[in-house]
Amino acid sequence: VKGSYRALAKEIGAEVDSGGALKHIQDCIERLWKVSIIAQNGRKRQGFRLLSEYASDEADGRLYVALNPLIAQAVMGGGQHVRISMDEVRALDSETARLLHQRLCGWIDPGKTGKASIDTLCGYVWPSEASGSTMRKRRQRVREALPELVALGWTVTEFAAGKYDITRPKAAG
Repeated sequence: VKGSYRALAKEIGAEVDSGGALKHIQDCIERLWKVSIIAQNGRKRQGFRLLSEYASDEADGRLYVALNPLIAQAVMGGGQHVRISMDEVRALDSETARLLHQRLCGWIDPGKTGKASIDTLCGYVWPSEASGSTMRKRRQRVREALPELVALGWTVTEFAAGKYDITRPKAAG
């Protein structure tokens, strides 16, 4: 990715004219630079960094970030990967809907349908177990988030009490 901190700030919805926001973005990218991944397949292990290269110039605000080739391959269409529409993400109002959308995109391919219970959907948003009133509140928040997905073109049908068929819209183009 070649560009500038300002262009990246604009893309992610941060204050473009805020020096604090630009510094925050720089700090985030430098944290990403430190991320290492170790993959194990049987008795074989392989390690690599998330980013293969990072460079910036504070004088003109330029930015260069290169993904690890294995990550880039997934993004560019080789190997297994998940496509998440940033337009869809930006259109979601609640944090619950955003987390649910992210998890469902990883599970349901475009144009396909999956079945899930309300408690399974709650587990996608809140991985920790809960009971009683906490679980009732979580179920309610998920139920409130489902219409946000429908507004994006997803189909959500409750076929039995607390059980849903969820269809992801076909990919555009």
